[in-house]
Parts: sequence; structure tokens; C-alpha cells
Amino acid sequence: MLIIPIKEGENIDRALKRFKRKFDRTGTMRQLRSRQQFNKPSVVKRAQIQKAAYIQGLRDQEEL
Repeated sequence: MLIIPIKEGENIDRALKRFKRKFDRTGTMRQLRSRQQFNKPSVVKRAQIQKAAYIQGLRDQEEL
């Protein structure tokens, strides 16, 4: 559970923004969405390889 201490006189919008940022960093929503459907390990591995190749291609283009 996330606990966001609110300082005296702090704006509620600022505290809400801190909560949202902290919530995003925990990765809860990404984990929830990934668990909604089962992906075979081979499909996950293939996607990781494709992503790594794409990023490597971007880095190679950057060097030129």
C-alpha cells in the first residue's frame, strides 16, 4: 500500500501528483494488464528479442 504523507499547508493537487508518480513507478498497472491474458513464454521471449533488435537499430542509426 502506498502512503503519501501530506505536509501541513500542502496543496492536495500536489499530493495527488506525488501519489500518481509513485503509483506509476511501482508498475502495478503494467503488471495487472500483463496478467489479464496468458502469453506463452516463447511469445514473450520473441517480443523481447524484437524489442532489443529495434533498440539496437536505433542506436546504430544514432552513431552514423
